[in-house]
Amino acid sequence: MKSLSLLIALLAFLAAPLSAQRSSLGDVVIGVDKNTVPVRVSANTAELNDLALRAFAAHGRYKLVASGQAFDIAFTAVGQTQVRVDVSKVRGYAVEIEATNKKSGKAPAAAPKAGGGSATVIHSETVSGTSARNALLRAADVAVEKTNGLGLKGFFASKITFIRDQGRVKEVCVSDLFFGEAKQLSHNNALSLMPRWAAPDGSKIIYTSFYKSNSADIFLLDVASGRHTVFAKFQGTNQAARFSPNWQQVAMVLSGEGTPEIYVANAQGSQVSRKTRSDQVKSSPCWSPDGSRIVFTSEPGPQLYVMSPSGAGMTRLATGFSYCAEPDWSRANPKKIAITVRTADRRYQIAIYDFDKGKAEVVSKAEFDGIEPSWLPDGRHLVYTARDRNSSVLSILDTETGLSKRISATNLGPVAQASVLAQ
Repeated sequence: MKSLSLLIALLAFLAAPLSAQRSSLGDVVIGVDKNTVPVRVSANTAELNDLALRAFAAHGRYKLVASGQAFDIAFTAVGQTQVRVDVSKVRGYAVEIEATNKKSGKAPAAAPKAGGGSATVIHSETVSGTSARNALLRAADVAVEKTNGLGLKGFFASKITFIRDQGRVKEVCVSDLFFGEAKQLSHNNALSLMPRWAAPDGSKIIYTSFYKSNSADIFLLDVASGRHTVFAKFQGTNQAARFSPNWQQVAMVLSGEGTPEIYVANAQGSQVSRKTRSDQVKSSPCWSPDGSRIVFTSEPGPQLYVMSPSGAGMTRLATGFSYCAEPDWSRANPKKIAITVRTADRRYQIAIYDFDKGKAEVVSKAEFDGIEPSWLPDGRHLVYTARDRNSSVLSILDTETGLSKRISATNLGPVAQASVLAQ
């Protein structure tokens, strides 16, 4: 059966990395980039300080420095769920923030230093979150928006859902972007795949699972309670569900009528309508930011295709690669789609299809495989799965420079298939 073969091929793809090992899986260090913004980052607790440093080290627009002309970004926890951020522009070299300022939460004044260095406060704000950690990440996003100079949105406070790989068992998890407050949501003791956010507030996730069945069905998972309900359970396989940007429709792949085809349903899983008709296997539907188009992959190849939600106007995108999979359409930049491609040396890497250029270009620069991209809200960075012959981790990739930083925690073991929710 073609649908079952598709799932078997998918699982084999996930389980059998092809590229060489790397001692620091997920990390790619880039040389000096003249387009970076130097910053000095600090916080008044060890935990928040480590988190702030880790966040800015993963952002390709910034370079952490100890001295010199830079932005000084100081975070101060002022409650269990609030963090104050003070951003200063430092000339000459970095200004040390007085301990009394940190304790009181007062913004540091312009501070002349020997040799003419001084700091001018350009922004101060107290930011609330669901925890001190979440408030720190939200405050760091404020600092990014005040200092990046390119109009980039912050992405540090994003949430992710992902798959924890325990061999034959794969479960759905959630966490913040840097794997704090991580939580396993599903306990199906079964194979679960392709989790995607199903509500703008992060309260629900839609995913595929073989839970209590020999075939793949689609479930909705409540994040707070862990309860799941059936969304699509038709004959054959039901998989790859994805909500539209307005959260009113769901695109998915069903094989009940034979070949796996793209279908669209409403948010409750009813009014299911078939949108493609051919003998070729389809997979990975993803909506454009305005909901007017759907991108998906189809054999042979597979290759990328776009169409309207009605199924009209189907067009192949000429990427320049013989294998393209797992498209994710950037909501920040509608002209870009991130994809997994197979390169000439038979490795998998992340590429970006650019509508203006009419082709795709590889943006990852790793010795290991890069697969399963999911855009972060600034339209420049994304989360992806980095894997070698031994394991898989989640990492942040700067598509401008190739900088890659691992974010997943070692205690969870192999993880994959992240989906980002901007917060």
